[in-house]
Amino acid sequence: MNKVALVTGSSRGLGREIALKLAAEGYDIAVNFARSRKKGEEVKLEIEQMGRRCELFRANIGDVEKMRAMFAEIKEKFGRLDLFVSNAASGVLKPLMELQETHWDWTMNINAKALLFASQEAAKLMQETGGGKIIGLSSIGAIRYLENYTTVGVSKAAVESLTRYLAVELAPLGIAVNTVSGGLIETEALDHFPNKEELIQDAIDKTPAGRMVQLNDLVNTVLFLASEQADMIRGQTIIVDGGRTLLV
Repeated sequence: MNKVALVTGSSRGLGREIALKLAAEGYDIAVNFARSRKKGEEVKLEIEQMGRRCELFRANIGDVEKMRAMFAEIKEKFGRLDLFVSNAASGVLKPLMELQETHWDWTMNINAKALLFASQEAAKLMQETGGGKIIGLSSIGAIRYLENYTTVGVSKAAVESLTRYLAVELAPLGIAVNTVSGGLIETEALDHFPNKEELIQDAIDKTPAGRMVQLNDLVNTVLFLASEQADMIRGQTIIVDGGRTLLV
């Protein structure tokens, strides 16, 4: 039986690329999306053209009840789960003094709370087949100041801390947990930043590797952590930023 991977927020952007690459590696894929079924159907078609199985699951993963219902449906349709990539993310990009409670709750629910409670559900499925891998996604805003990034940065710091706790407590179940933190990449999400052009120029000028981080840089790191070669890496946040955070 093929291994099964769930990638949240996989109808577009980084999640889509992770889902497609995992399918190319032989996984059957559970594609999660919150809004655009059309984009989800496009990913499903691409995966099925590779000869892999793909099912779509619509759920706002920040809503624990809906998220748990999604995992129940995954169990019903696939019967197993071997890899959970917690990619879905959102956030309100405003100066700190303009933030409201709703902005905080929305961002923390989708980016941080979802990792904890979805990991619980993933672990229940994984232990039935001897274990698996859980991989979170973070960003360098978790460890350094980025303008307008308060809610997202704090939520991603929570993801990185939670990764360590999950790694310790899920290890006896045969589950390895890590997170990939990316530098700036050009995706649709970047369009929401009011200072987009400034951020891109900074990444171009101040990345020691000489170029911006690309989607495939993060995708390849996720695939490495999902592989057997990374079995003894536990509770770590792997920074993929071309060295940008090494400089002021």
